[in-house]
Amino acid sequence: MRKEVVAAAVTVTTAAAAVAAMVLVRHWKRQNERSWRHAKRILRKFARESATPVTELWLVANDLAVDMQTGLISEQSKLGMFPFYSGSLPTGDEKGVYYGINLRGDNFLILRAQLGGKNEILSEFQREEVQIPFLHLFMQELFDLIALELSKFVSLHEDLTGKTKLEKLKLGFTISPPVDQAAASSCRGIDWRRLTDDTVRTQMMTEINEALLKHGVEMQVSAMVDEVIGCLAGARYYSRESVAALSLGMAVNAAYIESVQEVQKLQGQLSNSGEMAISVNWGNFSSIHLPMTEFDASLDSESTNPGSGIFEKLISGMYLGEIVRKVLLKMAQEAALFGDNLPIKLTIPYLLRSHDVAIMHQDTSEDYEMVDEKLKEIFEISSTTPVVREIVAEVCDIVAERGARLVGAGIMGIVKKLGRIANKKSVITVEGGLYEHYRIFRNYLHSSVWEMLGSDLSDNVIIEHSHGGSGAGALFIAASQTRDADS
Repeated sequence: MRKEVVAAAVTVTTAAAAVAAMVLVRHWKRQNERSWRHAKRILRKFARESATPVTELWLVANDLAVDMQTGLISEQSKLGMFPFYSGSLPTGDEKGVYYGINLRGDNFLILRAQLGGKNEILSEFQREEVQIPFLHLFMQELFDLIALELSKFVSLHEDLTGKTKLEKLKLGFTISPPVDQAAASSCRGIDWRRLTDDTVRTQMMTEINEALLKHGVEMQVSAMVDEVIGCLAGARYYSRESVAALSLGMAVNAAYIESVQEVQKLQGQLSNSGEMAISVNWGNFSSIHLPMTEFDASLDSESTNPGSGIFEKLISGMYLGEIVRKVLLKMAQEAALFGDNLPIKLTIPYLLRSHDVAIMHQDTSEDYEMVDEKLKEIFEISSTTPVVREIVAEVCDIVAERGARLVGAGIMGIVKKLGRIANKKSVITVEGGLYEHYRIFRNYLHSSVWEMLGSDLSDNVIIEHSHGGSGAGALFIAASQTRDADS
């Protein structure tokens, strides 16, 4: 009898445990389903607020065209519209060996190439990257370093084309302002924010030329321009239909060819005919039609320049990864996307780079293996399901598509300002890592321009990659300066 009572008690206890377990499983499933639904709600809201239909893109393009016109009239425009280069741009007839420097904050490129005319590609192309020691160099110390490294570079490569008459060569010099404070502080003598000032650039040219003379380099810098102006010069070398150039990397900018007569704020300082290159400084563009979300507002308020650089914060490689991180953080906090414990590294700003976003976004494996690898590597999130990884990829897609399509709207804003949409062919040249290495971003950019133009006008705007890649514009600046000196 006692055995039967014990057996019955064990049975009841087992049954109770089983019921309790089932209750816990149901509770866990319901909680998991609620979290999952909330994560999807966050995703759908973010996608909705980031949408860029063609009608909205045209509103953005129209606003940019208006702001560009204002910037040509007044110095008060946020865009700046800096007339960076009033010298002649290349014609495509320049031939010979040219050297260039591209100063990029914490490093600089030394470049050399043979130009054979507009029907020939760059040949005998050499490029060397030199890191600037983090010694907080003064400007003259930096230019001494550049001159010394250039002297070594010339000695190494000048025998490739025989004796070069260096005394007749101009040295092209382009500048890519740094996007982070550490790089900006690598040289105490350069105020990167004032490089649009003619007086500042003239002083820099004087000091670099003194350094070149000191180190026996018989070249001379007669123009210092923004890198995107160099890209435009390279585009102009190959085609007279090249009207604008973009730099799409960690920092962004655009430049285009403008009639001198349109630059009314410089009236009386320039001749009334001809063309000049204008740096748009379009990172500072802002419009009520830009698709801003809570994540963009948070990024802006926490930045070193709140209220400024709005367009750049939506499209540049510096910020794409941070927007993705902020969305994933909210999903982790409110919907336990990565489990009950919040991944600590997910809370660290700017830990996710645009390069990593591109890798995750372009993961074509069935289970999103690259997404899994990057989550482990960057955030130490060790266990995720394929469904969670798919959500991560979708967030990357939303951010990249929005950014690329806004760049497309920016292109159309420039083309509209020039009055070339309906009846003229316009070539737009693009350089920078976002365009070169982020295939889906590039495709979204192209498709947005095609959609905005429609089938009847889609052939009027051609987007192409820059000649020679990032930094090579310095070579084309050297070519045009050498030609002007000889003429």
